[in-house]
Amino acid sequence: MATRDITVGVDVEAPADVVWKAVTDWEGQSEWMLATTVKVTAGDGVGTGSELAATTGLGPLGVTDTMRIVGWDPPHRATVVHTGSFVRGSGTFTVVELGPSRSRFEWGERLDLPLGVLGAIGWPLVSPVFRLALLYSLRKLAARCQHER
Repeated sequence: MATRDITVGVDVEAPADVVWKAVTDWEGQSEWMLATTVKVTAGDGVGTGSELAATTGLGPLGVTDTMRIVGWDPPHRATVVHTGSFVRGSGTFTVVELGPSRSRFEWGERLDLPLGVLGAIGWPLVSPVFRLALLYSLRKLAARCQHER
């Protein structure tokens, strides 16, 4: 199985605790994450062991990514393991304080590519689109955090 890493980040004109609150408001992610709805499916969503389901897509076409929170260090880092049959690997949300009212948010994914060799061959075509979608979402997140501070 081929594994690939992708990390994107954005500087945010808001304190780290404001950014942390926004990125770990799982059900509120639909307001900034492109074409995605997230639900807490087990636990309270604020610690290890909680489970999430993120559905990304348009209309009836979508993929549900199930996850379990395996790392929780507020307001700095949350780590999930993707537990579904299609999306596998791990993801990390990291908030870095840059000053009293500035932060950097980084979203990293280590993905076990589906579809074997086909997934590995297709990654160079899919990854730029995936990166652009993540960057679009992070810009929306930054604007939301700056508005709420």
